[in-house]
Amino acid sequence: MQKIDISQYQNTLSKNHQIKRLLWDIVWCVLARPLPRSIGRKWKLFLLRLFGAKVHKTANVYSSVKIYAPWQLEMYEYACLAPEVDCYNVAKITIGAHATVSQKTYLCSASHDINKKHFPLITAPITINAHAWVGASVFIGMGVTVGQGSVVGATASVYKNVAPWSVVGGNPAKFIKKREINQHE
Repeated sequence: MQKIDISQYQNTLSKNHQIKRLLWDIVWCVLARPLPRSIGRKWKLFLLRLFGAKVHKTANVYSSVKIYAPWQLEMYEYACLAPEVDCYNVAKITIGAHATVSQKTYLCSASHDINKKHFPLITAPITINAHAWVGASVFIGMGVTVGQGSVVGATASVYKNVAPWSVVGGNPAKFIKKREINQHE
């Protein structure tokens, strides 16, 4: 009979990593979270950079966003993490230029290997490419790339890459149509 034994689970993240995370949680909780919504944008970007994030000066991170490890975050010009986004970036998460991740979305760059007895942690980066829009309350799984200009509909769950300039939705997310920008409006 097969059994799962998580009593032998070992956290592969170093003590140094855990201490940095603790300090980060305290700093963000005390110095950024109390600020209303997007107020103090430059201050929040400074705090993120202090902990190793690579964020463009025009990026926007709302106060209620949860960021697991800022040193695994990269945001380009006008990239936005909206209110209550949970950025679980055990592996790197990249948000491209002019891309928006809407409120209450969960970006999950880690999971556990379900085929191994001790359930080890596994990770893979997430990339949201330029001009993409991730709707509200979306789940983006580890290793996913959201293509340039794509739209992920609200409440979708994305486990596979999204092709550039496409619209997807549902659980699991499926292709709905191509996105076409009307240049005359």
